[in-house]
Parts: sequence; structure tokens; C-alpha cells
Amino acid sequence: MMSISTGNVNQYIQFVERVYRTGQGNILAKLVSLRDDHVANRNLRSSDIAALVEGNCVSPLDELIITHLSCVKALCARNYMEAYDHQSACVAVVTRILSNQKEENWCLPLMYTACLDLRLVAQQAELYNPSNGKILEKAAESLLGCFRVCAADNRTTDADTKRLGMLNLVNQLLKIYFRINKLHLCKPLIRAIDSSPFKDQFPLAQQITYRYFVGRKAMFDSDYASADHYLTYAFENCHRKSMKNKRLILTYLVPVKMLLGFMPAKILLQKYDLMQFWDLVSAVKNGDLRGIDRVMEEHEGFFIRAGIYLIVEKLKITAYRNLFKKVYTVQGTHQIDIACFQAALQIMGQDDVDEDETQCIVANLIYDGKIKGYISYQHKKVVVSKKDAFPPLSGL
Repeated sequence: MMSISTGNVNQYIQFVERVYRTGQGNILAKLVSLRDDHVANRNLRSSDIAALVEGNCVSPLDELIITHLSCVKALCARNYMEAYDHQSACVAVVTRILSNQKEENWCLPLMYTACLDLRLVAQQAELYNPSNGKILEKAAESLLGCFRVCAADNRTTDADTKRLGMLNLVNQLLKIYFRINKLHLCKPLIRAIDSSPFKDQFPLAQQITYRYFVGRKAMFDSDYASADHYLTYAFENCHRKSMKNKRLILTYLVPVKMLLGFMPAKILLQKYDLMQFWDLVSAVKNGDLRGIDRVMEEHEGFFIRAGIYLIVEKLKITAYRNLFKKVYTVQGTHQIDIACFQAALQIMGQDDVDEDETQCIVANLIYDGKIKGYISYQHKKVVVSKKDAFPPLSGL
């Protein structure tokens, strides 16, 4: 690759043709990567790339080289929309190459690189030419072209099947859909992977990324048990030295665990620099509703950027449970006046809560299984079970 970093267009063409003829997918991927050293080679930025390539290279490699070098040239000029158009064309060429190759998949690394670069260029184009996500949405359509080619390979036992490339593409698409807030488009992709006979054969790194996004989607769908399952897998299998990634996973796993009644240890939050959650843990445990409001106000920016503000707000339900347990303990009886719970809420800053709202909160807690009992509306009392009236919360 050193010669390509300093060579001319003709040498570059010869190198591309040689690795293509010999089926060296990983090297070919580097030769069309926008993140490789050859991108800095000024000799590859001719004023008329097409004229130099056409006639000197077989099809479809001529189109691959022209679109790639044109994209490099546009990026160097900081023309991100033009770069996006060229990279989109490059992915279209890669899609045709994949489609024309029967019973072989050595070009999958080329597809991975071209599709990743398209997403990254689309993000830059969106940044400098805001389109409310339209550029990224168009990029996703290009990636779906590759996805369909891979999914159409019906060989389910052959090591050369293109279906082995599906998860890499799905992860790229999930990143786009989360970025443009089109989570409903994730569902068919998730279904395709979960039904794939190769779902346990994909590289571990790809499986971790996939489960991270599927866990986040489950969290937004209020399916906290599934979110816990996927995010826990991602966290436990993420490399121990990947502190940044483990912290990112925990940003979503911690509130999910808390909603399920598992409180994180302080040492865990300290290790991954997530102490924003510690004061929240203390407030939830103590039923301190005013404290929860204070934490959410103090760390509002963090919770909003992570997209978990509304999820964290749901922790008030657990705080209600803990507050009412304190009332139950103080009263020392299994029949507690609604007025006692109302008074506790008012002490904790819920000044305007009335009797009906208090009953509603208690009813929701009973429905969620956080209180065992029933409301006697006639006597305006909550009658709780004599055994495990407030099922215990577990800790991490």
C-alpha cells in the first residue's frame, strides 16, 4: 500500500485490477476506503479523473475507481454534497459487483467499507447542508440495495454466502435510523437478523453493536425486560478496555435496570464516570420526589442528549412505591388512609396533589405489582397484603 500512497493514477489502477483479479477483498476495500493513507496522495486528484481511467481499466472497476477518486477530490475541496453524490454512486457500483458475483462473497469487505464511508460522508453532508435527515435517509436507501443483494442469497450452509454480510449493513442502517429518529424502520431489519440461520455466526463485535441498538429500541418501546437482555449482553461482551463503549451501553442499561428495580452500585457509576445517576439512585430509594426533580434539572442536558429524559422521569413510579412503603412502616397497619399517602406526597413537594390523584398513583402501583393490595374506595383506605405488601427491590 506504500506505493499507492505516493504513486500515480496508472499505478493505482493496476493495483486495483490486480487485487480484484486475485480476489483479495480486504486489500480492495482499503483501496477504496476514504480513511486510507492513499486519500492524502495529491497525484490521485487529477482534474479529469474520468479521462485518465476510461479505456485503461475494465468495467465495472473503471466506475468504481472514478467514483471513489471523485469523492476523494470533493472531500479535499470540502464539497460534502458532491462527495456524497460520488460515494452514493460508488455504493451503487459495489452493489452491482456483488450482484454479479455468483456463489462467492470475497467482496464483502469492499461492501462494508463503501457503505460505512457513505454513512460518514452523508453525516458530513447533513452537517454542512442541513436537510432534516433527508440526506441520511437517501444514504439508507443505498445501503438497502446492498442489503437486498445479501438477503437474496439463499445458500444457508455455504461459507461463501453473502448473507454473512447482512448484520454489518443492519448495524449501519440502525445507526442512521436512530440518528434521524425513524425507529419504526428498524423493525423489519431486526426481524431479518433474528430469523437468520447465521445470527450466532456473525462476528462478536457486530453482535454487540446490534444488541446495543436493539436494546435501546426495546427501551423506547417500554419493553424493559428485552432491553435489559440485549443491553446486558452488549455490556458483558464488550471488551473490558473499551471504556467509552461500555460507558455508552451503561448510559441506557442503568435506567433500564432501575426501572426493573435493580439499583446500580456507586463503584460501578464511578468507574464509568456516570455519577449523574448516583443522586438519582439515592432519591429513588428514599422516595424523594423533590430530589428527583432536582437531579433531572441539574443533569437535564445529559439526559436529553442521551435521549433518556422521559425514561428517567418514569423512575418517579419507583420513588412513589418507596415513599408509600415508608408511610406503611410508620403507620404499622395493613389499612392505611389515602390521606396519609396524600400528605406524604405533599411533604415531598407534590403540593397540588389531591385525593383522586393519590388514589390514581396507588392504583397504578398496585397494577404494576409494586404494592400488593387493593383500594377500599368506600372507606378511603388502601388495604395491603399481610405478606410482602411492598415486594423488595433488588440491587446490582
